Amino acid sequence: MRELDLGFARLRNRIVMGSMHTGFESRPDGVERLAAFYAERARGGASLIVSGGYSPSEAGNLGPHRAQFSTPEDRDRHRPIPAAVHAAGGLIALQLLHSGRYGFHENIVAPSAIKSPINPHAPRELTAPEIEQTIDDFARAAALAREAGYDGVEIMGSEGYLITQFLATRTNRRSDQWGGPLEHRMRFATEIVRRVRAAAGGDFILVYRISALDLVEGGLSGEEIGALAHAVEAAGATLLNTGIGWHEARIPTIAQAVPRGAFAWTTRRLKQATRLPVIASNRINAPEVAEELLAHGDADLVSLARALLADPDFARKAQADDRAGINICIACNQACLDHYFIGQPASCVVNPRAGRETKLLYRASAKKKRVAVVGGGPAGLSCAAVAAERGHEVTLYERAAELGGQFNLAKRIPGKQEFGESIAYFAERLRRAGVELRLGQAPAAAVLRAHDEVVVATGVEPRRPAIDGIGHPKVVGYADLLGRRATAGGEVAIIGMGGIGFDVALYLLEADSRAPLDPAAFEQHWGISEDPTLPGGLAAATAAAPKPRRRVTMLKRSLTPFGQTLGRTTGWVHRVELARNGVRMLKGVEYRRVDDAGLHVVVDGKPLLVPADTIVVCAGQVSRREVDGTHLIGGAREAGELDAKRAMLEGAELGSRL
Repeated sequence: MRELDLGFARLRNRIVMGSMHTGFESRPDGVERLAAFYAERARGGASLIVSGGYSPSEAGNLGPHRAQFSTPEDRDRHRPIPAAVHAAGGLIALQLLHSGRYGFHENIVAPSAIKSPINPHAPRELTAPEIEQTIDDFARAAALAREAGYDGVEIMGSEGYLITQFLATRTNRRSDQWGGPLEHRMRFATEIVRRVRAAAGGDFILVYRISALDLVEGGLSGEEIGALAHAVEAAGATLLNTGIGWHEARIPTIAQAVPRGAFAWTTRRLKQATRLPVIASNRINAPEVAEELLAHGDADLVSLARALLADPDFARKAQADDRAGINICIACNQACLDHYFIGQPASCVVNPRAGRETKLLYRASAKKKRVAVVGGGPAGLSCAAVAAERGHEVTLYERAAELGGQFNLAKRIPGKQEFGESIAYFAERLRRAGVELRLGQAPAAAVLRAHDEVVVATGVEPRRPAIDGIGHPKVVGYADLLGRRATAGGEVAIIGMGGIGFDVALYLLEADSRAPLDPAAFEQHWGISEDPTLPGGLAAATAAAPKPRRRVTMLKRSLTPFGQTLGRTTGWVHRVELARNGVRMLKGVEYRRVDDAGLHVVVDGKPLLVPADTIVVCAGQVSRREVDGTHLIGGAREAGELDAKRAMLEGAELGSRL
């Protein structure tokens, strides 16, 4: 990727690490861990890194814990972060984010006292003097950031946070100089940029994160976004970074359902409205996607956040044309965004070291050992790779003909094709590390005894519930269905409503439930319009979706909410899809028997027949332990919901200790 001369500095390539809340921003050891985290990505070739969001004032904090940059003490505490990035050859900007009505605490403020649909707290309306003070808070924070050693700041003006709330009529009902016509609603954003520029100096990087597509009713139109871009340029911004969709939007923007590079058209449109370099974002997880956007002139730079969690060396490998060596982000959100929303530090399923740079260390082994890893699923792959890279002689045994374990089932689910990328990456990593593969082999005990360490990572197998008639020919296990050893009829009952049950339902409804991984089909499926005159970029109502080919009923014993175990940031997408396809969901079910008529159950004390041509069992798993070993990891150690996050982490941790 080519250099870009922006006047203030020469970026060594066009890859920017986009901002991501890591959860370290408010922790006592956060500075040390963030310094190591960002420095590793700078060494990996990222030209410009944007930090997680810090509020310029108390009211703007995202949560009850302080993640603020507003005092000389904050400035002094932060100095190690830019120093570490600079030592690694990179540049770093501090993101300044005021949460507005999105803050999860009782002191939130907004342009108007309108409650967010995703927040239990209602905001207080800012007074005119408080608005002026908030603008000055941004400027003071930027000046402090420069003193701390940061190369710039990013002003967070997208995703539905405070600045966006001033811009949209959805959230701004004011009639003073800060509300009403667009030029008044833009004043808050442009004044922040102007005062930040004045406070921080002309050679300071000032990135404005613009909402390139709001995806909410009452949001800005494309024409209004263009006018805002022009105004922000005039106010003194250096770069325009892009955000897609408000957090309350009911359209996925970064989930697996979103095609790669789906929103490139928004940056293409912005480039027509401004002379500033424009950064593309959202679902750019492979070098060929980034190169295509740049080659077509859709953007001047590309922003990758989760992709650099998955592989901190992404930029360096991309420059070396080492596509096979890149650990591709699978957009699962399980260990990054989902962690943040439950108060845990961010990490990565396919790269457990992310966020653990000071704790999970892969040092060369002092003594070379012969290590046998039995099982080529996520836990075994992770352990074998780390152990071999540390210098051990590793042999991996897998009874199947291919590596991947449960990932080979996951990659069949609509939208989860990215799991296949992980299998390919780990296979290549094992090859480079010199791991000896024994596919299609279950090792004998005598063979394993010849090794110094034996790691049992044989995973799980589906649990068969004790229901009368469970051996009926119409009953199939989820592994057989997803492994294409069994097929389903037009009337299907699914026993179990955990993550596997939802995945199976999506798989069965594939023809109708998911738009193909094609941007145009995705836009039509979710009601997105490229018409620059439409508010929020939302298409007019269309005809009802076609009737699905299958009728699906999902059942579970518990009375907990449907989809409770799904990811916080992706589960709602699954629920929307199944509702759109008329999937019936029953809870509090007592299973009685299976016969030719279907599945007999009791719900609320009343007998019920669920007619079914096929009954798919998704009722959990049990551990597989066909061999004895020194160590148990992953599903072999503990069964339950399929949890690649735990399996990968246990494998990496064990590999680092052997």
